[in-house]
Amino acid sequence: MNRLVLSILFFVFYLFSGAQTVNGRIVYQEGSLTTVKVWGTHKERGYAYGYLMADKILEVHNKFIKPSFGSHYDAVKKIIIDEVHIKIDKIYHEEALAMVEGMNAKGVDVSDFDYIDILLGNSYLDILGLNRGNFISGCSTLMSWGEATKSSELSGNTIVTRHLDWQPYDPLINNQVLVIHVPSEEDEQPWLSLGFAGHMSVLSGVNENGLCVFQHDLNDPLQGTTKVGVQYEPVWFTMRKAIEKKDYNNDGRNNVKDVKDAIRKNVWGYVDGYIICAIAGNEEPSDSLTAMVAELTPGSPYVTFRSTECEDGLEGDNLYAANGAVARNNKHNYDKRYQDVSKAVGKGEKIGAEKSWKIMKEKSTSTNPNVHFMQIIPETGELKISVYENKIQAFEMEPVTYSIYEFFKKE
Repeated sequence: MNRLVLSILFFVFYLFSGAQTVNGRIVYQEGSLTTVKVWGTHKERGYAYGYLMADKILEVHNKFIKPSFGSHYDAVKKIIIDEVHIKIDKIYHEEALAMVEGMNAKGVDVSDFDYIDILLGNSYLDILGLNRGNFISGCSTLMSWGEATKSSELSGNTIVTRHLDWQPYDPLINNQVLVIHVPSEEDEQPWLSLGFAGHMSVLSGVNENGLCVFQHDLNDPLQGTTKVGVQYEPVWFTMRKAIEKKDYNNDGRNNVKDVKDAIRKNVWGYVDGYIICAIAGNEEPSDSLTAMVAELTPGSPYVTFRSTECEDGLEGDNLYAANGAVARNNKHNYDKRYQDVSKAVGKGEKIGAEKSWKIMKEKSTSTNPNVHFMQIIPETGELKISVYENKIQAFEMEPVTYSIYEFFKKE
């Protein structure tokens, strides 16, 4: 069934089914960050998200996504439609379609906007990768657990502190969003994602079980070239699948192996170089199930996983990632941030919440503006966030602390 027919059928259904219940609400509005909670099926959550964030979603599209590709936008959009180079699971097509219907019900003009535009926005990095776009970020993540946190107030619990660095484009900065999903599907669990209006995928996310995932760009040159007709999965959708399933790999656990297996499903890698960091609660028998860094490329080796078993310049139960390959081809690309963080971590002990935050704030900022600065303690559910606002970088802003377990309670 082609996209036009599907859109018409959905519109006809909407006309004859009456107004739809909005399964969602605005939880908080903190400056430029809106916190939205949605619940129900994929379609119900999509509709609620579109309804509640309609104007913001359209602003991100019209003022950032579409201008990014300029006169090539229609050709880029066709990449999503044709599914030759990029392929997205149909359930997300349906959710995106429901988002547009929610926007329409809110009264915004969607005559020149459809669900393919939403899917394209959620594949932004991958489309740039196919077209060899010049996107350089400075994201970084520090993960600590076990012996590293044992002598701190964390008592061995896991902690992750993360920078998202990006150019502070007004349409993004003005429309930042924390989306909380409480699914009704039996095989899914509550999860949340910090990103920008229209994000239905995961750039920085955590689920009810405390499994966290974060994406960086891998900026090393000569990573290989993309292949024709492979149907690459957009990296942010891989990350969503890994944390939204109750047990992605059906092994009876919800840990880092779920993320690894979601990544391994993409046997040809990804269209560009990415790094994914993942950490779970410290209840696993091995460090490699508690935390990992994945270095992903379109060239062999497509996936390289790193744990504390790898030589990485950090002591103890700590993993750090910036934007260079460490384990892939034993490259050990340690930039200045990496070296500074390694020195600050020292013997890798007594890493508490304040120390982790301080290390990242003082040693891990890059030349790119800091848009999101966040910290998660999976066992306690503490989520601390600061965001770029009024030309002030996120790490310079006062953070707000939330409870993910309060967020995930059913309405």
